[in-house]
Amino acid sequence: MALWGGRFSTGPDEAFKQFNDSLPFDYQLAEQDIVGSVAWAGALKQVDVLSSSEHQSLVAALNELLDEVKADPQAVATSGAEDIHSHVEAALIEKVGDLAKKLHTGRSRNDQVATDFRLWCRDTADHLLAALGQLKGEFIALAERELGTILPGYTHLQRAQPLLFSHWCMAYVEMIERDESRLADAKARMNFCPLGSGALAGTAYPIDRQTLAVGLGFTAATKNSLDAVSDRDFVVELLSCASISMIHLSRMAEDLIFYNSGEAGFIELADNVTSGSSLMPQKKNPDALELIRGKTGRVFGAFSAMMMTLKALPLAYNKDMQEDKEGLFDAMPTWLACIHMAQACIKGVKVNGERTLAAAKGGHSNATELADYLVAKGIPFREGHHIVGVLVQMAIAQGSNLEDLSLEQFQSVHSIFAPDVYAVLEIDACIKARQALGGTSLEQVTVAVKDAKKKQQITVRDANLDDVESIAKLIQHWATVGENLPRAKSDMVHSINEFAVTEVAGKVSGCASLYIYDTGLAEIRSLGIDPETGITGQGRQLVEHLLVKAKKLALNRIIVLTRVPDFFEKQGFTFCTKDSLPEKVMKDCELCLRRDNCDEVAMEFILKLSSNAEIPCKNVA
Repeated sequence: MALWGGRFSTGPDEAFKQFNDSLPFDYQLAEQDIVGSVAWAGALKQVDVLSSSEHQSLVAALNELLDEVKADPQAVATSGAEDIHSHVEAALIEKVGDLAKKLHTGRSRNDQVATDFRLWCRDTADHLLAALGQLKGEFIALAERELGTILPGYTHLQRAQPLLFSHWCMAYVEMIERDESRLADAKARMNFCPLGSGALAGTAYPIDRQTLAVGLGFTAATKNSLDAVSDRDFVVELLSCASISMIHLSRMAEDLIFYNSGEAGFIELADNVTSGSSLMPQKKNPDALELIRGKTGRVFGAFSAMMMTLKALPLAYNKDMQEDKEGLFDAMPTWLACIHMAQACIKGVKVNGERTLAAAKGGHSNATELADYLVAKGIPFREGHHIVGVLVQMAIAQGSNLEDLSLEQFQSVHSIFAPDVYAVLEIDACIKARQALGGTSLEQVTVAVKDAKKKQQITVRDANLDDVESIAKLIQHWATVGENLPRAKSDMVHSINEFAVTEVAGKVSGCASLYIYDTGLAEIRSLGIDPETGITGQGRQLVEHLLVKAKKLALNRIIVLTRVPDFFEKQGFTFCTKDSLPEKVMKDCELCLRRDNCDEVAMEFILKLSSNAEIPCKNVA
């Protein structure tokens, strides 16, 4: 039954139902809808709409439903409900009966979907930021690998001036950093919570919207209910970020397609990103790059469609806004897939340095250096430009490069030329001359690569009180998505000595704590990495740091309860039973609503078998 059916004497016909229903695509908001519903249940308990026992029953059922959705998200799409909100409510009624009908008190599908969608967009932005960081790292690695390789630079697809291949790589690093900045800004602006705004005028219940917002990981609650339910700026911004980034990816693809062509032969793409021809066995086609170039239009289309949907749309919510999702649900995975594919292409590139050098020496690309030579001799640049143009014509006429002209030929155009002109025309001299900030000289490019690497480097250290705010944000983020238990900020202050943090570019980007129980047992917990950094390896380094600390403290055994056992296996942990963790079970697990349906596994790292028999730590010397 539709959530709005009471007003109507008959139901919608099948054609309208298919036209109207959004579940076939908004099923992707299932997890966010359930997480938002858990938070709303807590808010209703605070204003005495729900009793403690009702709240506990609803939250337990919602968590059970969340596990089912994670296990089989596609099953939601085929349930036949009108939308994701209807599906969740119907599923909840099956679990707890009429109690589920109390959950929608004071809430509208308008503020509900606005909240769900922002949560989804925020999570998606995190994945995209991580992917952009990985792509940037691959460009930096290629730049370092090819440092010194000379490439012809182009304007109008004509050879212009020589530059370093690494300089080309670092140009895309600059673009990606702007993409990261735009996306981070868009995420910050979207991170305000509409829940509690009702249909358009606000809720009649005394909900603490600020606490509700913070509990869902938002910066704050939205300030105007009318705007909150009708705002889709965050969708437009995400699509704008995607479109600009796809421009960059498409330009990169076009560069590499040309560099990979038989006519240029500057690079060879790896087999895993190319395909062959069904007719011509010699072909090796740059299909991955061509698809990146092609999919750019698909993302642009979603951006244009969204702006047209919102144009002249009156406040507040209108059904037109149901069209905000399908384009974004297609564009974001497309963008993410293109980033990953670009990374694979860059990772496998082989550069033909001899071919790039030969091409850089051709096309009279040292002509500007020759004009600068004349300027250094006191000739005005505009006059020098004309003199060099005459010399280029002379070189073209005899089918040679400028450096192949004789001194007599140079002096026939102007007497100021001397034997020192040849040193200026050498390709290395052309590169070396570009010493200004941002230039293509080896020194400047080396500094650029070094600075970019420094931003990517991870520092691990013990935490201090200055880190409390950053740690609190990380723990809150991962508690919101159900990966960690929440912790009060006051608890972090009192236990700051338990924490270690990672820093990237001077900013705290990860944390973990070593909680010590009795009898030489300790637990690694509150492990979380800022998904925006895109820098891998932080979790591993945090675990290694805490294992070193545990060994120095003469601890016997380190435990974890985790949903990612593969990660801890790589760090040397082995599986154990939860029965062997009495302190942990007594302290936390008995209070957990998931204790009867827990999907975490217990693992351990043994530091000492006894006082006389130590087991060496992996990477913990």
